[in-house]
Amino acid sequence: MQFVIGLMSGTSRDGVDAALIKTDGLNAVESVAFQFEPYPESLKAVISDACDIAMGSKQPLASPAIDYCEKLLDERHLAVSEALLARSGVSANEIAAIGLHGHTIAHRADLGWTWQIGNPAFLANQLNIPVMSNMRNFDVMFGGQGAPLIPVFHRALFADTSQPVAVLNLGGVANLTFIGTDGALHAFDCGMASALIDDWMSRKTNYPFDEGGEFAANGTVDQKALHAMLDHPFFSASVPKSLDRKDFSLDLVDGLSANDGAATLTAFSAKAVAMGLKHFPAMPQRLIVCGGGRKNDTMIRMIETYCGIPTVLTDELGRDGDAIEAQGFAYLAYRCLHRLPITYPGTTGVAEPMSGGVLTKPDQILAEKVSA
Repeated sequence: MQFVIGLMSGTSRDGVDAALIKTDGLNAVESVAFQFEPYPESLKAVISDACDIAMGSKQPLASPAIDYCEKLLDERHLAVSEALLARSGVSANEIAAIGLHGHTIAHRADLGWTWQIGNPAFLANQLNIPVMSNMRNFDVMFGGQGAPLIPVFHRALFADTSQPVAVLNLGGVANLTFIGTDGALHAFDCGMASALIDDWMSRKTNYPFDEGGEFAANGTVDQKALHAMLDHPFFSASVPKSLDRKDFSLDLVDGLSANDGAATLTAFSAKAVAMGLKHFPAMPQRLIVCGGGRKNDTMIRMIETYCGIPTVLTDELGRDGDAIEAQGFAYLAYRCLHRLPITYPGTTGVAEPMSGGVLTKPDQILAEKVSA
């Protein structure tokens, strides 16, 4: 068992999560501390601009705007890591590694690349802790989707030998993990979660998100717009599959009221979950929900209605639903350090289970690749 830190900046762009766990990289996972560093509106705008530039490229290309964004993110990563260590009382020299996800500014698995920004050398040298980063890249290089990566961690937390279960992560994007009674994993991005709703709220109201799903609860789902959105080619694509938050837009709901648009977009997220469950080898007996979207009561009610199976929040199982992804990247970092697989044919479509990541040690100029 070793201490590992995980840093996650998700597609919701609300801030960076930092989690400290103690793990053996297998089934033992002890939660030690969690810290959230919110982004100011100015940084959210910088991130949005960086994403627009990156998604407009056919391959990752240097850009002063992206470099500037990365510098600001590095400062946030450092601040939240220092706060996490102070909160936990664990010293830096006790930490085996930091799992740095970085911020995804473009995910183009269809073109064979994915792009996360965040400078591991800066973090390693500032904290004197090795940093494991670029954990998606090897999977994509070898034909995988590079996402989702957390299913192996979901299995460590929630596997049930008595019944198949599914874990639903509701971040900016939604992804589903199926865990069979034998531990078999199947996973994929199933659609949007909160990203489009957040964009809608920012465009139509003075609120950055639909707290508790109140706007959606007071609106009416536009069935024509919903059906048109669900007609997107993504939903007929085979699994495993992944997406970028910019794969969908607000065009089809643009003329609706704030409440009706929120209701329709929430239904869009919920319906995508129900459609996703049909790809699994068996219907799970319960749906375990984590991520910020779990706090949207209207979305949870719609998911239960469309899916027809009970949902349970990870918090009800003793696991902080806000911390799961950051904890997951700490867990993945440990597995990469020890060359244990993090992706599988059933989770990303890669040909065989593989590890990955790039290890950056303090004062090290060139990163050491950790291969399968």
